Amino acid sequence: QVQLVESGGGLVQAGDSLRLSCAASGRTFSTMAWFRQAPGKEREFVAGINWRRDITYGESSVKGRFTISRDNAKNTVYLQMNSLKPENTAVYYCAGDDREWPPQSNYDYWGQGTQVTVSS
Repeated sequence: QVQLVESGGGLVQAGDSLRLSCAASGRTFSTMAWFRQAPGKEREFVAGINWRRDITYGESSVKGRFTISRDNAKNTVYLQMNSLKPENTAVYYCAGDDREWPPQSNYDYWGQGTQVTVSS
């Protein structure tokens, strides 16, 4: 059974940091990624990383503040989020796919999500 289990979310203040983790089991993915969905908004791509650790980021506002990384030995992907802002409040989802850089709207496997809330 393939599972993606996120952890590390929580309630923090603006300017704080959080590190999200996503542990995959049952499968090793070529590409893993983080998405987020804020209340009343569509899900959006945050960052992705392939097995060679090539990285791509979504909206420019997270570049320089968010860092995706991957431990292939642990089959885990991380999202380090620094200098958090209230607009970063969302449910953050981990996703995995056997393809290298699948369409952002079409990852095959998803975690259940972890809530990140940033207070001002």
